[in-house]
Parts: sequence; C-alpha cells; structure tokens
Amino acid sequence: MATAAGAIGWTVAQWQTDKSSSQVHLGNSGSVGGEERFATAIDEIVSELGKQDVISTDDEDLKTHGYSEWSTVNPDTLPVAVAYPRSTEDVAAIARICHKHRVPLIPFSGGTSLEGNFSAPYGGVSVDFAFMDRILQFNKDDMDVVVQPSIGWQDLNQKLADMDAGLFFPVDPGPTAKIGGMIGTNCSGTNAVRYGTMKDWVINLTVVLADGRVIKTRRRPRKSSAGYNLNGLFVGSEGTLGIVTEAVIPEMYSVGVVSFPTIRAAATAAAGVMRAGVPVACLEIMDDVQMRVVNLSGSTAPRTWKELPTLFFKFSGSKASVAENTATVQAITSRNGGQDFEFAKDEREQKLLWSARKESLWSMLALRKTGQDVWSTDVAVPLSRLADLIEVSKQEMDSLGMFASILGHVGDGNFHESIMYDRGNPEERERVARCVHNMVNRALNMEGTCTGEHSVGWGKKESLVKEVGQETVDVMAAIKKSLDPRWILNPGKIMDVPWLPKETHATKADVAVTPIRRLAKQEVSE
Repeated sequence: MATAAGAIGWTVAQWQTDKSSSQVHLGNSGSVGGEERFATAIDEIVSELGKQDVISTDDEDLKTHGYSEWSTVNPDTLPVAVAYPRSTEDVAAIARICHKHRVPLIPFSGGTSLEGNFSAPYGGVSVDFAFMDRILQFNKDDMDVVVQPSIGWQDLNQKLADMDAGLFFPVDPGPTAKIGGMIGTNCSGTNAVRYGTMKDWVINLTVVLADGRVIKTRRRPRKSSAGYNLNGLFVGSEGTLGIVTEAVIPEMYSVGVVSFPTIRAAATAAAGVMRAGVPVACLEIMDDVQMRVVNLSGSTAPRTWKELPTLFFKFSGSKASVAENTATVQAITSRNGGQDFEFAKDEREQKLLWSARKESLWSMLALRKTGQDVWSTDVAVPLSRLADLIEVSKQEMDSLGMFASILGHVGDGNFHESIMYDRGNPEERERVARCVHNMVNRALNMEGTCTGEHSVGWGKKESLVKEVGQETVDVMAAIKKSLDPRWILNPGKIMDVPWLPKETHATKADVAVTPIRRLAKQEVSE
C-alpha cells in the first residue's frame, strides 16, 4: 500500500461554468488569445523549472501522447506540448501556470488505456511522469511502500523480490501498466477475485490539485474514519496519479486449466465456482477464437492448446487448502461439461499454463494486418447474468464474420470483447460499433456496468449516463467544479464540458493545434 508523489489532482468533471468566460477556459486556438496563452504557459514552465528538457514539442512526441493504437476512440487533436516533471514540486508549478492561463492538463502514465483516457481533445499540455518512477520509501515492518506514479507494477514486484521483502503488489493488469494509470482507472487484472482492485490497495495519495495546491489524502494507518474518504474520490477519476500497495506472498500457488464444449458452459461453471465460495485467486475465461489466436501467434510455443472455450484458475493458500479447493472446482466444472482438467506440477508448469491468458491481447495484436485495428472493450454484470450475456454477445459477435473473441475476469463478472476490423472501411467499423454498443446496453439492462476496469474515458460517456442517470453525473460534475472550476484537468473525459455544445465533442478536429505547436517550438528554442 502506498502513497505516491506527484499527481494531477482532479476528480471527475464539473457542472455549470460561467458562460461569459467559458470560451477561453480551454485555450483553443480558435478562441480569443488561445495561441498566445498556450505559448506563454509553455514559456513560463520552462522559465520557472529552469530546465529546457522539461518541455517537448516534437511532432512524434505529441502524437505518442495524444494518439493510442490501444484506444478505439482517438480525437484528432493532439497536445501542444509534453511536460516531463521530476518531482511533486515540478507538477505543482506546471499545474499552477496552466491554471493561470486556462491551459488543459492531461496526465500520462503507461499510455495503455483503451477508452481514449489520455487523449487531448482540446489541446493542452500532456504531463508525462516518465522521470518519476522511483520507490521513495519502503516500510517492511508496516508492509507498505511509497512510490512515484510511473513505476510499473511488475518493476515494483521485481524490486521487492530483490530486497527479499517477502511481499508483493497483487494488482496485475497488462504488463506495461504503471501505478499512476492504474490509480486513474481503478484497474484490476487477473488477481481481482482474491485481492480486489486498485482502490483496495491505496493507503494515501499525494495529489496536486488544478491550481497547484498539494494535498495528502490520509496518513499511513491501514484504517481511518477521519473525515471523507478522499482516496475513493481520486482513485478511478482518470486524472489522479499516485499509490502502490503490498501484500504477504501466499504459501503456495497452483494453476489449473479446463476446456468446455460451449462458451455458456464455461461461464456457467465459473459462476458456479464463485457461488460455491471457493477462494480462487484468479478465474479467467477465453473463448475458442482466443485460444486459436494464442496458438497462431506462437506466443506459448511449443505448447499448443485445444481451441475450445477455456477457464483458467489460480489457487493460493496452504497445501491442504489448495488441494481441497482444486477438488471442489474440478467437481463443479465436470458437472458443466468441463474436460481435460490440467494442474501445474511445479512453478515452470504454472507459468506455462497461465501464459496463454497473459498473452491473449498481445497475441491478437500480433495478428493484425496493415490497416487493421482491434476494438477491445469491457463490461461487467452480476454473476447470475454472466452466462446469459456472454452467450448472446458471442453469438452477435460471431455473426459479424470477423476475427473476434471473448476473454475476461469472469470471477467478478467482468469480460472483454476484442474484434479485429479494417479501420479504413466505414461500414465495417459501424457494424463493430453497433455490436459493442449492443453488448454494453445488454449489460446495463442486466443491472451491470458499462466498464468493469477500462474506465469511461472519451468513449463511454453516454453509457455512463445510461448507467447511473444524469442526476448522478451532475453530482460528479459538482465535485469537479469544486476542485477544478476552470475545467483544465483532462477535459472531456467521463463527461462533456458543459459550456460547449454537445455535438462538438465528436468532431474536435476543428481545434487546430499546428500553429500553436510552431509558436511553442520557437519560444522554447529562444
């Protein structure tokens, strides 16, 4: 568990803003004084921080920080500059200057989010925490660690292992994810069934607010009833950086894999295991197409897999408890048509059996041809509706006639659709979008959520309103207003900017950033 130095503090959106001044709040090039404000802010950042390399306006750098091949939704506008702070104080200075000039700030951590979370629809400054990747303090006896936002979760675990700490950080999303981004999206991963999500592994955060003020959300005790739970406010807000956690390493792990004749049988078995209260550490699903993807990619060679819907289990605990739990799971899966249940005999086999699940998305991306993209998004539903939703969604997905698969963390009702399509074919993209839209609506009709772990970002704002209602989004907006009245922190994410006509949000290509970019380069070089 941990705090983290350096964050762009903002919550989740604002409500109503003074319309007489709102046109200049985002510093668009088309607004009065937009170019001048951007250039002046960049110049002041360089001047105050006293180092030239704190700001980049390189074209490739801007594209990397405004466009993502991971995200299906990518607004055309790019940031006008990228800032590289080295400390919380640097972040505070950048925020204070951007707040003064009404320049948007977009936090950037690992850059692997899927819903356009770090895009720059209104230009602005991308704040990349690449140089803030250290462990600041390790408290072995208290089992917590203080880290900066750009340390990767795998790097953290390796450092803990090197220190012979006997501890590990259990939240395990994609291998390149950084702690800051994991906080921003309240991510989870395969271990969520046993260890929970990111929100469960935050003791406190050091947060830089929109105007440059620095706050700490709590002290270091594991429990506290002192005031509001600000951790819960910032974790998942898609703009807050910080935290990391640790936990005691379990005594024993075991991994099991079992295939099924249909995707519904696999989903039903998964729900049955959870209802039986079996304390599995992980419970994952991959359909027949995804198993084929892994085989085609060769990512687990020389091992090949049956191309059938498959469940992956990870058990942890004492030898006796692991043996008991695996026997229970084997009985439940057998009743649902499970076959060829395999258990790992040693650590090497554990890694081999688990490798297919961990390589799933990478395997699909590796199969893309020129001009192809993968649309990947997630939903989550109550366990009792999981089999229904997966079965119907897979039927519609298969009817597209495209390379498409289902995988996910079914132990907590969360799964993903991944569909490969030709991005240059509008008709094909529309069919994929409709399929994804239908899956999300089905999940909402089943009292589920439009996103279990990818967050709302730029792409699921309308779905959020359907899920919680406009009144609830208004409450989020009121919180945003109190912390970021100028709406400069990651604007356009989670909800629309209230003073802009709604129809403009889908076509932000009209916000030209090229003239601003050239001016910024000139001033920085001088």
